[in-house]
Amino acid sequence: MGHHSKNMNVRLQKVLAQWGVASRRRAEVLIQAGLVQVNGGVAALGQKVDPSCDRIQVDGQDLHPPSNPRALYLLLHKPVGVVTTCYDPQQRRTVLDLLPALYRCVPGVHPVGRLDFNSSGALLLTNDGQWTFALTHPRHHIPKTYWVWVQGNPSNAVLRQWRQGVSLDGRVTQPAQIRVVRPYQSCTQTTSLEIILKEGRNRQIRRVAEQLGHPVVKLHRTHIGQISLQRSDGTHLPPGACRLLTPSEVQELQPSQPIHPHQECVI
Repeated sequence: MGHHSKNMNVRLQKVLAQWGVASRRRAEVLIQAGLVQVNGGVAALGQKVDPSCDRIQVDGQDLHPPSNPRALYLLLHKPVGVVTTCYDPQQRRTVLDLLPALYRCVPGVHPVGRLDFNSSGALLLTNDGQWTFALTHPRHHIPKTYWVWVQGNPSNAVLRQWRQGVSLDGRVTQPAQIRVVRPYQSCTQTTSLEIILKEGRNRQIRRVAEQLGHPVVKLHRTHIGQISLQRSDGTHLPPGACRLLTPSEVQELQPSQPIHPHQECVI
C-alpha cells in the first residue's frame, strides 16, 4: 500500500473505539498493557495507524473493520473539481478522498445522490443503504436549495417558464421556486438566483438554464431540506470539510411514509 497520506493516519485508540472493540478509555488501557499490536510490533499509546492497510491485532487476534459498522451520516461541503463517486477511472479526486480516514475506512460509505464535477455545496454521505434508497426515491421529495449564477439577465417571462416547468427528454420538470438574489451585474454579466427543487434529474438546473438561453456560470447547493452547511456553533463548513449529522437531522430526512424497495415507482 506504498504511500501513506498524512490524513489517513489516526490514533490507534480512536480506531479501536470506532470499530467497537472498546471504549476510548478501555482501548488506552489495552494499549498500555501491551496487548495491541500493529504490523506485528507492540503498539504505543497515541500511535497513529492507517486503518485501511495497517494490520491491527488485540491479544494476537486480527482486527478488521466491523462488517456491520455503526450507521454513519455525514454532510460534506463538496468543492468544485471533485467527482461524486466512490471511484474514478480517470484518477480524479473523489468525495471519499476528502473524508477523514476514520470515516473513509468505514465499509460501504457512499454519496447520496450527485453533485456535478463543476458544482459545489452540500452533499450527504452514509453507509446506510436503506436511508439512501429512501432519500433518492422519486416519491420522497426533499427540497434542495441552490444558489445559481447564470449568464445574462433572465426576463420575468423566462423565470415564469422556469418556475412552471420546462420539457427535458420529453418530460416536463416539476414546478420550481425561483427568486432573484442579486439582480444582473454588468461587470460579471450574471444574475444570481436562488432555486429550490423537489426533484433532481441529471444536470437538471444546468440543462434547463442552457435551454432558456442563460447558461450556468456557477452552481452551489446550500441546503438539503433544512440541513445547511453550518456547524452547530454557527460557523460555515469550509469546502472539503465534513461534519456528522445530528440525530434530529437524520430523523428529519426520513420519509414520513416508509418506502419499500419493491414498491412501484411511478414517475
